[in-house]
Amino acid sequence: MNTVLFPGSFDPFTNGHLDIVKRAAKLFDQVVIAVGTNRSKKYLFTPEEKMALIEQSIKAAGIQNASVVALSGLTIDFVKEIGAVAIVRGLRNETDYLYERDIAEMNGKLGQVETVFLMARPENQNISSTILKEVASFGADVSTLVPEVVSKAIQQKFAH
Repeated sequence: MNTVLFPGSFDPFTNGHLDIVKRAAKLFDQVVIAVGTNRSKKYLFTPEEKMALIEQSIKAAGIQNASVVALSGLTIDFVKEIGAVAIVRGLRNETDYLYERDIAEMNGKLGQVETVFLMARPENQNISSTILKEVASFGADVSTLVPEVVSKAIQQKFAH
């Protein structure tokens, strides 16, 4: 079975992320979405909340060959642990490419694993989790940028 790992912080999980999962699910037998935590970032959702939102989003999208797990430690160690044949990453623009290229090179050197880049569809290229959280905090409607369950959760977070 060909398993691919899709790691990220997913705070929040966007339509762009969901599109990458859908497309990766057509290319690989199993997609493992790994929710990681970067200690230098401030998050809107807890890891448990993110995992539940992602699970609900992929279920609503009818994706049956994807699962969600928590990730701690090095991504490359987790790749080996689950026997993934590759890492998948979405690219929105040249800035993403430059950042992801360096990580892909390091993962290749540390673990001899390939990284597959999928270009974001035009309608998702402007979706940034950071910008999305910022505008949502001011009451902007972000419902067209995230799955429905995520939109409701964002509204609840900022209603307080």
